[in-house]
Amino acid sequence: MALWYSFGISLFAAIGTFLFGFDTGIATTTIAHESWIKYMNSPSEGLTGAAVSIYIAGEAVGALTQTAIGDQLGRIRFMQLMCVAVTIGTIIQTASVNIGMFLVGRAFAGFAVGGMVATVPVYLSEISDPRFRGLIGGISGCGISFGTMMSNWVGFACSYAPYGPLQWRLPLAIQVPWSVIMFIGLSTFMPNSPRHLIRSGKIEQARIEFARLRRGMQLHEMQEEFILMQAQIEYEMEREVTSYREIFKLFRRRVLVCISVQTFASLTGVNVIQYYQTILYKSLGISSHMILALAAVYGTMAFLSNALTTKYLNDQWGRRKMIITGLIGVMLIEIYAAVMQREFQNTDNRVGKGFAILGIYLFVVVFYGMLNSITWLYAAEVLPIALRSKVMGLGAAGHFIVNVAITEAGPSAFANIRENYYYVFVACSFIFLTIAYFFFPETKQKTLEEIAAAFGDRVINVEDDPKRTCDSAHTTSAELTNI
Repeated sequence: MALWYSFGISLFAAIGTFLFGFDTGIATTTIAHESWIKYMNSPSEGLTGAAVSIYIAGEAVGALTQTAIGDQLGRIRFMQLMCVAVTIGTIIQTASVNIGMFLVGRAFAGFAVGGMVATVPVYLSEISDPRFRGLIGGISGCGISFGTMMSNWVGFACSYAPYGPLQWRLPLAIQVPWSVIMFIGLSTFMPNSPRHLIRSGKIEQARIEFARLRRGMQLHEMQEEFILMQAQIEYEMEREVTSYREIFKLFRRRVLVCISVQTFASLTGVNVIQYYQTILYKSLGISSHMILALAAVYGTMAFLSNALTTKYLNDQWGRRKMIITGLIGVMLIEIYAAVMQREFQNTDNRVGKGFAILGIYLFVVVFYGMLNSITWLYAAEVLPIALRSKVMGLGAAGHFIVNVAITEAGPSAFANIRENYYYVFVACSFIFLTIAYFFFPETKQKTLEEIAAAFGDRVINVEDDPKRTCDSAHTTSAELTNI
């Protein structure tokens, strides 16, 4: 029962990452519509690229905002704030009458989803049973891929609408109700993070929320997990750090693992391929409607592979193996894709062009199946409660800042060095693989507090420190029994 309750909560929280995936993906089809290009007075390559890069820049600012106020507001309140912001941003985009207004809406929406996509994995990791955290937390990644899939299919369907602004305004407008629905859920029935409540000194409320999240669990198991969680968080609060200098000094490896797993995920080239796949298809001589259809199939394969691995691999196989396997697969496929495009993009060989497109599809299956399923969750898992929101925001900002550079360079890179741009991502993925192999520990089936031991940090044992926890254990047992 506890699993199904947490699963339902995670699906609702994943509306936040769905909005990230949808609003990110909708740019792919929006800038491909001839009606959008004509309405915006045929914007230059630079302005077209800005529709993507300014959005990612907004995401970076949103992530940094999380580092500043995420802990003060708490997980629920911060996500509510982002719901308001994304509603405003999507309304501005939908109502745009020129490219300047459209870019303002993109920046505003980017700010909102940047804060949201870094907070949802933190929230889900903190409410999850360690036995199923890969599934529950991994749903945040599924929200991203589901949003990507839906944006591509909606964009394709609207290409058959009567020629005009409706073709691109309607897909943008579809986002508005979802942010409102999420805000209502956050305001009514979604539980707060018991870990954040403990850190805020709200022990009574934390017990109530924890009992809701572990409903159906044996009472003694519930008591034991809460006691250990409370003891570890109180211990970590005693060594509370107040500056980033102290953070990097005391928790260097944990911080660098969090930031690197998010930043290097960008350097696999996933966003470049996703945003500019329409350019790649066009270079292969494919028609406009077929380009949108192929982008929709791309999104579908992303979601299906993401959902399957989240269900069957995250908790069973583990995060470390998935990251290493995914990176090896990404490198091999990008080399294959580069070779296929070099050989066939300027020829009339339809079979050869089909093999070039296959490279793009193989990439999306491996990236979303192996990396997107767990990178956001893994980044949140490896951090202690005192740093989770602050450093997660830094890592997400790094992810988005790197994306600004490589996506802004996308059109020029594909025009000048063409398929050789893939080799840049192969080299970056190899560096990521080396770091992951030597420095990334396994986190599956461990509580967030137990993960500290994998980094050489102390994990509190209640039996070794009875003075600290005997009173806490007694009251916790009694009060959990009454819930």
